[in-house]
Amino acid sequence: MARRKRLTDAGIARLRAEAREYTVWDVKVAGLGVRVRPSGSRTWVYYRKTDQGVCKTSFGPAMLRGVEEVRRACLAAATGTVDTDDRACEAVPLFRDFIAGTWKTACFDRCKPSTQRMFRGLLKNRLLPAFGSRRIDRIRRIEVLRWFEKYSSTSPGGANKGLELVRQIFNHAIAHGHIEANPARGIRLNPGRKFTRFLSREEIDRLHRVLDRYSEGSRSQAQQADIIRLLLLTGCRKSEIVKLSREEVGDDRLELKDSKTGPKTVTLNVPARDIIGHRMAQTDSPWVFPSVKDPSRHQHIGLPLWYAVRREAGIEEVRLHDLRHTVASQAVLNGVSLPVVARLLGHSTVHMTMRYAHVGDREVEAAAERVGQAIGTALGL
Repeated sequence: MARRKRLTDAGIARLRAEAREYTVWDVKVAGLGVRVRPSGSRTWVYYRKTDQGVCKTSFGPAMLRGVEEVRRACLAAATGTVDTDDRACEAVPLFRDFIAGTWKTACFDRCKPSTQRMFRGLLKNRLLPAFGSRRIDRIRRIEVLRWFEKYSSTSPGGANKGLELVRQIFNHAIAHGHIEANPARGIRLNPGRKFTRFLSREEIDRLHRVLDRYSEGSRSQAQQADIIRLLLLTGCRKSEIVKLSREEVGDDRLELKDSKTGPKTVTLNVPARDIIGHRMAQTDSPWVFPSVKDPSRHQHIGLPLWYAVRREAGIEEVRLHDLRHTVASQAVLNGVSLPVVARLLGHSTVHMTMRYAHVGDREVEAAAERVGQAIGTALGL
């Protein structure tokens, strides 16, 4: 049954979200209503009959425009004072204008600098060329799907990040009453790399010997070898070590100002402290690993060097990030509890650490098999 009442600003403010979307229609202006979504957003909608059929106009969030103002706008549209299409064009922004205004203020500006850099790249190179000049309510699902499939053909991972950003932008547009449904909804992300690689003790030993050889090479090679060692000793992410500054180094720990999950403390073991201490004694740069060419900038790990290192170590399919997985797997194998492993890696929740639980299970299974064999032999089985 349709809900009808005399809409007032105070009454609209009291409307509460329900499990399903609903609309409360105004008894003073036919076709004018406030749509309330499960998210709690309340938006103005106006339907009127024209020679071309029923025309819908959105007047945006109900909390931003008063009832009387919207009623006057409806009257103007109905009497032809303001053309409905012109009103719609004014109310619904272009994609580029929406992300430069409302979305930027509410979403983009609140992101971390590293996330902002990623968003800028996606917007400049992928989203704005495809959708920038389109009105946000005219972008259809099939267009988003074709864009995603084209992007996926060259960069599946990048396409996934782009799709997640598109979804966020359209969800924000829904909250502001510009669109009814998210055109990116239901599009499946490209399957990710599900195989988590851990180095065995033998592989760690081989990697260590190869890094020893590179430590005797050029200054840049020696620095990069130490960075790789620190990744394996600390479980840090690559950016956390590459961009490590002097002021973040304590006596026995790192106080990282900015990591993927925010500020983070990393407890250092003796080998890690030795590497960092040695590097800091080599230079007065603000970076622990300064660039050889320009000490005011930090060092990078060149992929050609890493590819050469892993090829010589016989671990060609291993990524640098797998060194972080290796730290976690070794911790679990040595009896460290998952909550402690979560703190060690800086995971925001233990749920993220659960992927390593099966590492301990395999050790239990192997131990059970060894015990079974020993007892079976004693029993003469």
